[in-house]
Formats: sequence, structure tokens, C-alpha cells
Amino acid sequence: MAVLPVNPTRMELTRLKRRLVTARRGHKLLKDKRDELMRQFLDTVRETKQLRRSVEARITDANQHMSVARSLMQNEALAVAMMYHKQEMKLAVTERNIMGVRVPVFATETRTADANDIFSYGFAFTSSDLDDAILSLSGILPDMLRLAELEKSCQLMSAEIEKTRRRVNALEHFMIPRYEETIRYITMKLAENERGSITRLMKVKDMIVEKAVEGRKAEVLEE
Repeated sequence: MAVLPVNPTRMELTRLKRRLVTARRGHKLLKDKRDELMRQFLDTVRETKQLRRSVEARITDANQHMSVARSLMQNEALAVAMMYHKQEMKLAVTERNIMGVRVPVFATETRTADANDIFSYGFAFTSSDLDDAILSLSGILPDMLRLAELEKSCQLMSAEIEKTRRRVNALEHFMIPRYEETIRYITMKLAENERGSITRLMKVKDMIVEKAVEGRKAEVLEE
């Protein structure tokens, strides 16, 4: 692992040690975030899978009722029955936060709470299977919205998990080892410089002592 291009000084060593502490703390927080996001993601995927099976089965049932209604009613009568609508629905979209990921929350509000307001036709000239098909589709709608909410949440969480995973790997396999290698390099350089300084001081001391001894000898000879 290559070291960072820095000057091997004590100030730089202190700065890098602080960065290493911050990087390790960030690595732990990101790992915790990744693990919690993965747990939430798997729970959401399981719920999505079950709900999708239920919605698909109910849509199949509604299509069967509609097919029977088409076979029993004339095309013109069916077109007239489905031409107008009585009920209105408003969709409100809000958000909730899951470990920093803002996922959508859908809420619906109908114009009236009367369940019979979904039928825009009279019952005298229509098939009961058409009623069953419309009732089935009306009942599926909340689950379809919930399914859309869950699938979008899965998409957003998977993108965030991938982004967090890349950050964790960058810290774990690149940044932290590089900081550690650079700190070792600076520590060795400082120790080497210190040993060199001690060696020079010892030589200077020996020279001073030797000079003092020679001076003392000269004084003794003069006496």
C-alpha cells in the first residue's frame, strides 16, 4: 500500500492520527447503517413478494369475472356501463425516513365513503360478474398502491445499500490501510531522524570532552 505524499513531521503525524480515528469511526457507522438497511430491505422484499402474489391472484380473479361479463353482455352495453364514473380518488404522496433513505408513502382519499359509489351503472341490464369484477378491482387498489410503495422503497434502499457498501469498502481496503501505512512511515522516519540526532549529539559531546581533556593536559604540562 503506497503512503500518502506528506512531509514526515510530528504535526503531520498528529493530523493523520486524527484522520485515522475519524475514518475508523465513520467506517463503523457506515457498516452499522449498511447492516440495518440490509435488514430493512430484506423485510421489505419479503412483504413485497407476498403482496405481489396476492395482488396477482386477485387480478386474475377479477379478469375471470370480467371475461364472463363480456361473454354475457353485448359490447355496446358493456361500453356504456363503463363509460362514466361516480367515485373520485385523490392520491397523497408523503415520505418517511429509513436510515437516511426517503421512501414514499401513499395515502388515498375518496370523494365519498359509500362502497356502492363505485358503480356508475344500473343493475337491471348488467351482469353480476361485472359487479364482481369491479368490486374485486376496487378492493385490490389499496394493495396495489402498497405494492408500488414497497417496490419503490426496495429500489431506493438497494441503491443506498450499494452506495454505502462502496464507501465501506473504500474506507476498509483503501483509506484506513493507507493512513496506517503513512503513520508507520512517518513514525519510522521520525525515529530514524531522532537516532541520527542522538548520534550527532554524542559525537559533539565526545569532541567537547576530548577538547576539554586536551586543554587540561596542556595546562598540566605548562605547570
